[in-house]
Amino acid sequence: MIMGVVNVTPDSFSDGGRYLDASVAIEHGLELEAEGAAILDVGGESTRPGAAPVPEDEELRRVIPVIEGLLERGSGVRISIDTYKSGVAARALAAGATMVNDVTALRGDPEMAGLVASAGAEYCLMHMLGEPRTMQRDPHYDDVVNDIKAFLAERMMFAAQAGIGPERILLDPGIGFGKTVAHNLELLSRLDEFLDLGRPVLIGTSRKSFLGRLTGRDVDDRVAATIATCVLAYERGARVFRVHDVAPVRDALTVTAATVSAPWTTPTSTTR
Repeated sequence: MIMGVVNVTPDSFSDGGRYLDASVAIEHGLELEAEGAAILDVGGESTRPGAAPVPEDEELRRVIPVIEGLLERGSGVRISIDTYKSGVAARALAAGATMVNDVTALRGDPEMAGLVASAGAEYCLMHMLGEPRTMQRDPHYDDVVNDIKAFLAERMMFAAQAGIGPERILLDPGIGFGKTVAHNLELLSRLDEFLDLGRPVLIGTSRKSFLGRLTGRDVDDRVAATIATCVLAYERGARVFRVHDVAPVRDALTVTAATVSAPWTTPTSTTR
């Protein structure tokens, strides 16, 4: 399942400013849907390292017209609101969104858990060390996988106590959110260990800086690196992929899924 990124922001690390106009963002979302996105993740506040918070009224001004416009134009996929603010989530859900993608894992707003529970919305729990402004300042873990796994387990319990059923939860280990390059690589390598938590794993590596550090490529030239991480993550059990470049990732994962699940037989011909 591919989640297409619709950033309605002036300062996102990859596409900030490109889709700030609502009409342009709507067209972009519909294009991502046509390319194979099953979810459109609409966000009005950047969570890149060092990003400053956005006032709630400004975030609403950015995202609500896009959500409403996507539905008015006939979008048939699930719409996710990328926010940690319950006020924004409430308006987005009322406008037609059905999922909340919260980088704070219910820690950013005390009203969020009750809202998600009462709305019956899907919810993505993500791990982040600190906050966007500080998360990349010398991040440290005793064991990055075990530490994040314990965090997600605790947050799932918190969500359940608030009335959010586990069947509505996705888990995101938060690649790049308070992690070094080595941390990110270890998370990808050991991603299968998160399957013990019993919920679908979402992975978000698209165009991120650790890929640039590894390849030396600029942010707009990291599609191949993104595809490599998505294929590796699929093989290790991830099933939801948050990406900017839907079509090439969809093609790569279609082939990967067919290969992983294909019943192998001994070739009877040398024809290629």
